[in-house]
Amino acid sequence: MTGVTGVTIRVAESTDDLESCFAVRKDVFVAEQQVPEELEYDAYDAGAVHVLAVREDGVPVGTGRLLTGAAAAVKNGGDATVGALGRLAVTRAARGLGVGACLVRAIEDAARARGLTAVDLHAQTHALGFYERLGYEVYGPEFPDAGIPHRAMRKPLVSQGPV
Repeated sequence: MTGVTGVTIRVAESTDDLESCFAVRKDVFVAEQQVPEELEYDAYDAGAVHVLAVREDGVPVGTGRLLTGAAAAVKNGGDATVGALGRLAVTRAARGLGVGACLVRAIEDAARARGLTAVDLHAQTHALGFYERLGYEVYGPEFPDAGIPHRAMRKPLVSQGPV
């Protein structure tokens, strides 16, 4: 899947792909945002669907993950039909190019393919406008996560029929 010139978005399937996802997260969340490493990686990573954005030269520039079933229900208030988007990260050099929006669409496509009805996420408050432009709506109060203010957001998924 593409959407940004020179960048490919794909589901991470290999060990190398997963290592690339984790490297992007470490760069963005741990190094840049000072999230403690022990909070960044969790037990949900093993069962998540990870997506990866890679430049033509093989350099990873973005990632995100989708939780489903019981793992998602823990994050979204108990509804196993709603997926949980998380750990969306784009490297500083690739920001503003549309990589983040392409990653969100890829995660939504993965959620649709699994029969989910909506996607929830916990957005850092500075990123609310980004997600609102992609159709997500805020609900509930602000809360801290890793010391960073967040808000819960949700987007119902519409089935993508044949074009």
